[in-house]
Amino acid sequence: MDCIFCRIAGKEIPSKVVHETENVLVIKDIDPQAPVHLLLIPKAHYPTLLDCDDTRLFGEIIEAAKDAAKKSGVDKSGFRLTVNTNEEGGQTVFHLHMHLLGGRALAGKMG
Repeated sequence: MDCIFCRIAGKEIPSKVVHETENVLVIKDIDPQAPVHLLLIPKAHYPTLLDCDDTRLFGEIIEAAKDAAKKSGVDKSGFRLTVNTNEEGGQTVFHLHMHLLGGRALAGKMG
């Protein structure tokens, strides 16, 4: 498979790991959109959010996000956790992943 996130999860491509479990890898984004920009990547390949029905995995990703936010110092000030799904949703890498952004006030209030 020629999926960049599968290759990162398989340690074929180096990354800056912030947190890792048996099923989830949290790395620093190479093109950060905020002072803290992390990617939460399931090690199993799911092209989009719609392709994954493993609710246990989602719980593990949320726990990894909480740990990574603490390690990155944005747990008290706040952060945004997003999932882009399909092209119109802004997804560019078709391997399910979440973005954790923080470290400054984020524009575009969402509710």
